[in-house]
Amino acid sequence: MGYAVPFGLYLLAFLAYATHFARREPTMGRVATALLVGGALAHTFVIGMQTMAAGHVPFAGTTAAISTFVWLLVLAYLYTEVTTEERGLGVFVLPIIVALQAVPAIGGPVPEPRSPVLEHPLFWTHVAALLGAYASFGLAAVIGVTYLLQFKEIKAKHLVFFFTRLPSLQVLDVMNSRSVFIGWMLLTIGLGAGGVWVSEALAVAPDDPRVRAMSVTDPKIFVAIVTWAVYTFQLVARRTIGWRGRRSAYLSAAGFVIVLLNFVLVSYFLTDSHNFGA
Repeated sequence: MGYAVPFGLYLLAFLAYATHFARREPTMGRVATALLVGGALAHTFVIGMQTMAAGHVPFAGTTAAISTFVWLLVLAYLYTEVTTEERGLGVFVLPIIVALQAVPAIGGPVPEPRSPVLEHPLFWTHVAALLGAYASFGLAAVIGVTYLLQFKEIKAKHLVFFFTRLPSLQVLDVMNSRSVFIGWMLLTIGLGAGGVWVSEALAVAPDDPRVRAMSVTDPKIFVAIVTWAVYTFQLVARRTIGWRGRRSAYLSAAGFVIVLLNFVLVSYFLTDSHNFGA
């Protein structure tokens, strides 16, 4: 079973969520959730098999990291759906899941390397924390976008579509804040662990060009620091100057755009420093 199976189930789930959102049919909503759970289980099986083959969770290479990120985003959304009993966000989350999962589905699985550089526990702490942070930020961005759509509808006094299908603005704002805070905590841990790990990696593999390229001037690291600064500002501004609601929603969306640029564009085209895939 490769990446194509969970991709296909995620695509079907998106179609089911879209139908549920448009028609408000409870049965279709349950079908959508079932398809997404099926995709998550299939994805878990794929990652489990790759973990057994490589001896570690597959996220050393960029393509494998994207797949693992998608898996974490699916789990984060399912947790949110189960705890809030709201399926309205699914139609907004699934396009991101389908689009990103298409990358590993098209490219296929890549064998994970066994390198001494990757055996340090701080490396796994670094990557796992960052992927978890990005999943939280992705969820926050979707919540932020739905907040803005509903706010626009309320402002126009045309409470027909989003108002009847999404949680209230207050609930969305709280969900956004919690997702950003969890993501920020994980990102802080990930950056700290990564900084310490680089010094250890230089001692283990001083001639590895990927390790030697890791500094603040490396595009991937620089953009990660910018991302941390954006979300730090969002949390501070929320507490100190009352940037809630729309402003917080805009910052969540903007921050995740930066995350996606760093995760895909920068990783594939601007640097190889973090790509340890075989």
